[in-house]
Amino acid sequence: MATQNANFLSKLARSEVEFPALCVITGNEILLVIEAHDQLREAARNAGFTERTRLVLDSRSDWSQLSTASGSGSLFGDKQLIDIALPTGKPGKTGGDALFALANRCAGRQADDVLTFLQLPKLETATKESKWAKAIFATATVIELADINRANLAIWVGERLARQQQTARSEGLQWLADKVEGNLLAAHQEILKLGLLYPEGEISLMQIQDAVLDVARYNVFALRDAMLSGQTNRMIKILEGLRAEGEALPLVLWAVGEEIRTLARIALAQKNGQDRFSAFKSMRIFGQREALVKQALDRVPANQWPMAVAHAHEVDRLIKGIAVPGKLNNAWDEMARLMMRVGVSRAG
Repeated sequence: MATQNANFLSKLARSEVEFPALCVITGNEILLVIEAHDQLREAARNAGFTERTRLVLDSRSDWSQLSTASGSGSLFGDKQLIDIALPTGKPGKTGGDALFALANRCAGRQADDVLTFLQLPKLETATKESKWAKAIFATATVIELADINRANLAIWVGERLARQQQTARSEGLQWLADKVEGNLLAAHQEILKLGLLYPEGEISLMQIQDAVLDVARYNVFALRDAMLSGQTNRMIKILEGLRAEGEALPLVLWAVGEEIRTLARIALAQKNGQDRFSAFKSMRIFGQREALVKQALDRVPANQWPMAVAHAHEVDRLIKGIAVPGKLNNAWDEMARLMMRVGVSRAG
């Protein structure tokens, strides 16, 4: 097996190396697999492999398609690309035999008229020991795509920003890494968005937050986060933006009300002797949200949370057109008062 990386892809693109008869892309990060596959296909087109057969196969597929495609030849004399995807990584008995035969056909050969790509997830240990997998990995040029772990995600974001001539300080990179929670596709989309919204050069933390949280419109989750962090000016600004844009108030109340109920449950759990870490774990509060929830719990006394929950129910009644004694008639205005309960400390 010849294990390769991005440098090999670059050499192929520049026609500095020849294609082997069989190339394998393996990895679990969907974005990285897509990008590597696109690079391979572009290099293959440039090398003259213009007639493509795409096969997506699994243990239940008709694997005779593979041998048919391999031996059919081109009607127009063009070089052929046989592009196989095995998303499950488990071909079954028939598929395993077909892949073993493919490995034998490609062993020790460069791609002349037929080039084969095989796209695999990262294989389990038991699968790697199978007859077909050993043959494929012994024969093919394998491009292994490592996972981007959580500790390195901020570095990866910085490298991707650099591709579009942009930079950000560590707090901005870390904030974006926390926000996408390890999802490279989501991170990729946000990075491209930053390239469209801002010129080349350094991007501030606030610019990143504005782009990710709202872009061209306000966002109910940005509203929730502003409330939790006690950013009352930003909170009211976002709420007014949602109101001006005609956002449905029940959706706004859902995002805010669910968070208030969650914090009320945590406050009650702590009152009953449960430690905060265990309460967070049981309610699946992690990452950036954990830091925000801590801020709110530290700022607002525990005895205020039941009243905040009751207040949310009263806003719901106002939305339904039911008058509530002691509350404003306008549900949007009362929504702002509800959020101020959490955004501003009532201690003392």
